Amino acid sequence: MRIGELAALVGVSTRTVRHYHHLGLLPEPERLVNGYREYRLRDAVVLARVRRLAELGLSLDEIRDVLADDQGRELREVLLDLDADLARQQAAIAARRDRLATLLARPDLNPDSTVSPDLAAVLRDLPTGDSPFGALDRELLALVDTGADEAARAGFADLLRPLTEPGALSRGQALYARLDDLAAADPADPRVAALATDLAAHLPEGMAAAMTATGPGTDRWMQTMTQEMSPAQAEVFRRLLLVLRERP
Repeated sequence: MRIGELAALVGVSTRTVRHYHHLGLLPEPERLVNGYREYRLRDAVVLARVRRLAELGLSLDEIRDVLADDQGRELREVLLDLDADLARQQAAIAARRDRLATLLARPDLNPDSTVSPDLAAVLRDLPTGDSPFGALDRELLALVDTGADEAARAGFADLLRPLTEPGALSRGQALYARLDDLAAADPADPRVAALATDLAAHLPEGMAAAMTATGPGTDRWMQTMTQEMSPAQAEVFRRLLLVLRERP
């Protein structure tokens, strides 16, 4: 088949096919005596795999590595892998549609409804009242949940669940009020150090460990979080991390 037929079969443009040739992702096929490329079934399979891997979010370098691993394999193996890729994508779409159907069926649809079911259950038991800092905290928790995969979401909700126990709820409300009181305070305010110590005592061990984990992702998250706070509130969390890291 010609390049236009190959492109139409896989659902890409001829320009895309030529681009993949240029990058070395799609091998150049044999040419006929008239100079035209002559594509075969395996070329279509490779092109479809490149497209599918790109749709799944792999970089071009990652796709090149995957294709290199496929060299020398039987066509049936490559087709089976491609089918598995499609099945995983189909399952992911079905799961997202099921989640949407559940949301659309709720009469009390609200912003918290869009988080994972595990975190939604925690947030229902974690009222923030009219605390401005409490509202910010909910937004930050929802952001973490949105950026995580399914396994991480469940684990994240488990870290928060101890905070929904009756005694922890009342302590949490009091801590939110103290953070609200620091909205216009100076970072050197003596209340800052005391609040950091009390927050450290309030946090469950699992959450404390997650907050003090090293790595660029954790550092970026903490930087983003404190940018939304007042200087005094940000200082509380800076001191909180110091307290947590000094724990045995």
